[in-house]
Parts: sequence; structure tokens; C-alpha cells
Amino acid sequence: MTTEMIDFPASRGTCPFAPPAAVAQLRRDTPVRRITLWDGSQAWLVTRRADVRALLRDNRFSSATHHDGFPWVNEGLKAQSADDPQPFIRLDGTDHARLRNTLLADFTPRRAETLRPRIQEVVDDCVDRMIQHGPPGDLLAEVALPLPSLIICEMLGVDYADREFFQNRSALLTQTDCDSGQLQRALEDLVGYLSRLAERKRLAPDDSIVSRLAADDELRDAEVAVTSMFLLIAGHETTANQITMSMLALLRHPDQLAALRAQQALINGAVEELLRYTSIVHSGAPRVATEDVTVGGELIGAGEGVLCVLDTANHDEHAFVAPEQLDITRTGRSHVAFGFGVHQCLGQSLARVELQVAIETLLQRLPGLRLNVPFEDLRFKEDGAVYGVHELPVAW
Repeated sequence: MTTEMIDFPASRGTCPFAPPAAVAQLRRDTPVRRITLWDGSQAWLVTRRADVRALLRDNRFSSATHHDGFPWVNEGLKAQSADDPQPFIRLDGTDHARLRNTLLADFTPRRAETLRPRIQEVVDDCVDRMIQHGPPGDLLAEVALPLPSLIICEMLGVDYADREFFQNRSALLTQTDCDSGQLQRALEDLVGYLSRLAERKRLAPDDSIVSRLAADDELRDAEVAVTSMFLLIAGHETTANQITMSMLALLRHPDQLAALRAQQALINGAVEELLRYTSIVHSGAPRVATEDVTVGGELIGAGEGVLCVLDTANHDEHAFVAPEQLDITRTGRSHVAFGFGVHQCLGQSLARVELQVAIETLLQRLPGLRLNVPFEDLRFKEDGAVYGVHELPVAW
């Protein structure tokens, strides 16, 4: 079968909200297409929403990295596959369920709602500081990153004063162009930090997640550290980028921004549309077929790697009317911004509340909010597994 070399993850080009043109073209022409990756290995790209959803809920596709055909998108990330244990998103079946189930109660919709007053307090404090020092400001550094970082630190029992340490290493671990040495050092730093924290929690227990995990006799010490690390990274890195990309999308669509400011009741639906429209997961959801499976009319053989491309799925014209348009009145949660199936994002309810509170508060309290640099001068994270901006300069 003919394959082609494409850059994946690829640059989004002039529109940071649209999927990469080359990958979007695959969705229109050959939505299930075999490609050659950076290391000469081959994998399938699945780009249409219906196929992505079907594949991600099919237990014949594995998330486990020990399979030879697992489709790593760069050398650095591949190097991590040798580490043991893996985070629970890279496990299947009972192994996945055993770890995920220890955390379910912490990330339910009800639990997220109980945190709404605290989230509001944190956002208000961030905006107060922005207003106090006056414009211009960096929305990423001053609101979007502190909010989820502080909340996940409080949930885990991590000292927020250590944020520079873990934010720097988290950023490295989500880049797609770091070499294996950099990634390994960042990984060892974080695992060591969280191992020491877990040991302190055993000696002085509290009601934090790390304390509870550390007290669980069924979890190995390494599992406690890696699970805590995954929550720490996912709990702040993704939401920070989603807040900034959502606000940038609204600033680039003043009609939608005005409509949301005028009708605050639209906020929940607006957040779903912003999740779909911006689709910040930039490197796809990797899987390996454990047996022969037909997807979208193509036979994917046992042992072959697959990359489910979430941004093209969320811009699929077969699933969404005028998907290239931002429409905050669009109804439904049919996007796959949080993935799909048993590995769907554990923290999605918390992320939704953080997005709702952050966006609504910024629109209410900073009515003159605007970009403080030309749009063309913004620097986007083309080298990251999570898409976003390096900074979002604003005035008001």
C-alpha cells in the first residue's frame, strides 16, 4: 500500500484554530490513511469524527505502549515508553480501571461543582492583580496558568510555591521536539519530587489525593508517583492552554464575544463550542490494533499503530454544520476534545467549570479586553502535544 510522509503533529498555518491543512485534506480524500512517521515506521491516521469515536470505544485497540507498533510521534516521547509504570492512560482493561477507579470520586461533575466557589475566588484574585498593576498584561501568565495550577495543587496536596519547578518540567514533557535526555531528566525530577511528597503524606496524612494514594496498600510507590505526576501535568497544562486559546478565539470573533457578554446563560454551550473549535490536543490519540479491524472501509492489521486526530474530527463537515465557524449557540457535546471511550479525560468536569468561571469573569470584569500586539506576532506552540500560545499579551 502506498504511504506518504507528512509532518505530524503538523503546523496549523495561518489559522491557529483550524486543523493542519494537509491532515484536513486527508479527512476529505482518504479519512483512514496509512502514513510514514518520523522514524520510518508506519501508522494509520484516522481523521473523521465517526471513525474516531468508533475506534476509541473499541477494546480491540490498545493504549498500552509495550506493543511494537505503538505510534510515537517523536523520539523523546518514544524513549519514555521504557519506563515502568506507565500512567493509567497508557494501560488497558483491569490495569487501567484499577488506577482510574481510585480517582473517580475526585473528578465527578458533582465534585467539580463543589469547587466552583474556590475557582471563582482564585480567578477573582488573579484579575484583581491584573487590574491593580494595570495594562498591558499576559493573560496566560496572570490568569490562565495560575488558576488550574493552584486548583490541582490544592487537590493533590502539592505546595503551590513549587509551581516554577513543576511547570517548567511539565512544559518539557508535553513538547514534541525535546530530545530523550531532556525528557528523561524532567521525568526523573517530577517522579522524585512526587515520591518524596508521598512519603511525607504517609507520615502526616491529610485529605489530599496524594495522601490517599500513598495510604493505599494496593498501589506500588512508583504507581503513586506516576499517577500523581500525570494528574499534576494534565491538571494545569491543558486547561491553561484551553483558557488562552478560548479567549483568543473570542477576541478574534467579536460578534461571538459580544453575544456571550450579552447573554451569560450561553456560557456552558459556549465552552463546549470553544473546546471543539480550538481542539488543543495537537498530537492525536495513539492506539494499537490487537486484532484485525476494519475502520472506515480500511483493514487495520493486528499490531499496527493508529493515531486518532482529534482536531480534524472536531472540524468534520459530516458531523458539524459549518465547522470552520465559531458559533457559541451550537448545541450538543458531540465533540471529541476530551477524547472518547474508557480513556476519555478524567478531569473534564473540572476543566469545564474552570473554563466557565474564567471566561465569564474575564468578560464581565474586563469589558475592554483586547489583544495588545498584532495577531500575526503571537507565538504558537507548534512544538507541543498541547496547542496554545507562549503568551497572550492583552490590554483593557
